[in-house]
Amino acid sequence: MTQQDLPPMPDAPPPVAAPAAPVPPVPLAEPTAEPGRRIGPVAAGLIGLVLGSGIVGGVWAITAAGPGEPETFTLEGSFTLTDEVVSDGDDGCKGEYDSGYDDIAEGTSVTVYGAGGDVVATGSLGDSAEDEYGTTCTFDVVVDDVPKGEKFYKVEVSHRGTLQLTAEEAENGELAASLG
Repeated sequence: MTQQDLPPMPDAPPPVAAPAAPVPPVPLAEPTAEPGRRIGPVAAGLIGLVLGSGIVGGVWAITAAGPGEPETFTLEGSFTLTDEVVSDGDDGCKGEYDSGYDDIAEGTSVTVYGAGGDVVATGSLGDSAEDEYGTTCTFDVVVDDVPKGEKFYKVEVSHRGTLQLTAEEAENGELAASLG
């Protein structure tokens, strides 16, 4: 481009425009719930706090509980002592003192083992009753919170050895053990 192609320069700068007349303030209308209206920063902060707390609390509850409590059942049945039985003086019965069965009475420990040999639940012998001839003593057995899922269970009264039950027998309350 040459100097001849350029437009001529003005002799004086253009005049400065006069300032516009001030516009009177318009009174603000009362806030309305219009679609697209933005919320204030305090309200946004409170909403964020509530939502964040809810999410964190929900995640904590799920992870703290783990996979959930295992299902359980109550193992029920009876245990009968067939030798050396005496009255316990309280409408029940027990093994006679110094008979070799004196560890068998209401409250004697009952241990439930899982298929792996680990203790899965414990309880005790419950109420007892003598037969009409006074020759046998039968105890209620109730062991709460036995976890489901074992292939079989072994039940031991005191230290007298174990009796094996299938999972179905254990869950159906089919324990029927005897000693003597």
